[in-house]
Amino acid sequence: MSALPTAVALITGVGGQDGSYLAERLVAEGHEVHGLATVDEPLRHTPGITVHRGDLADAEMVRRLIGSLAPDEIYNLAGISSIAACWADPHRCAQINGAAVATVLDAAWLLQQEVGRSVRVVQASSAAIFGDPATTPQNESTPFAPNSPYAAAKTYAHHLCTIYRERGLHSVGAILFNHESPRRPVEFVTRKITSTVAAIARGEAGELVLGNLDSVRDWGWAPDYVDAMVKMARAEIPRDYVVATGVGHSVRDFVTAAFAEAGIDTWEDFLRIDNSLIPPTDSRVLVGDAFRLQQDLGWKPTKKFEELVGAMVRADLT
Repeated sequence: MSALPTAVALITGVGGQDGSYLAERLVAEGHEVHGLATVDEPLRHTPGITVHRGDLADAEMVRRLIGSLAPDEIYNLAGISSIAACWADPHRCAQINGAAVATVLDAAWLLQQEVGRSVRVVQASSAAIFGDPATTPQNESTPFAPNSPYAAAKTYAHHLCTIYRERGLHSVGAILFNHESPRRPVEFVTRKITSTVAAIARGEAGELVLGNLDSVRDWGWAPDYVDAMVKMARAEIPRDYVVATGVGHSVRDFVTAAFAEAGIDTWEDFLRIDNSLIPPTDSRVLVGDAFRLQQDLGWKPTKKFEELVGAMVRADLT
């Protein structure tokens, strides 16, 4: 792998968990960093980032932005990340998580044709494209079997990366398994757990309400997954990669670790199960095999499960 000297980078979804970590990293590396965020999206204060406000579904705006900035690297991290929200509005999900990716890739390909140099695109794909797989762990060869509007849109976008790669664009799909940090929004179950546990520890809440405790996920540390995406953008040969730790834990394990970090042993006393929180379809076990990523690009995770849960709880306790 050879590093790519980069002058300009564009991050869509710069206000999200991954976008904020990525922006900070690229600024620290000395790059000119631009971010696309929605009009009302709150952003972390990161000096050195030029923020552009707009809707990723606005194809003309996206084309103009990419054409005017002429970025060397594009990280498409924007999207509707809530599976529940995608069930509630599948059409909007298809627009943002699917069709908008076609706009980004095509604009990047046209720019590459115009300027005569490589334009590199990383698409934030998802382990959800595997649906409820029959085999574990999942790798790049595992069949796609999307079982939700979110997963279907992500699968479409992932296939587009392959199509544009065959046209000569350095477009890669980062098949991201679950990854967390204190910057994860509270709408996600992991941050819901850690923020509620912290509130219980402070005497500000009396219960934690969850759905299925038995789902197993491969949880990693978000900055590690950002590192993987940067490596993928700058790899000599574009390939899709699974990004995962290879270790699965249940939601119950996450709850146990969070309460333990807060010093609460009798966590069952504070837990209430609400079956209405269980989605129409669910994946029982999603655990990734990142051997290709480790072998090709030298990537490896830096935090274990208990460490990332602890970091999230401690942040919510402060």
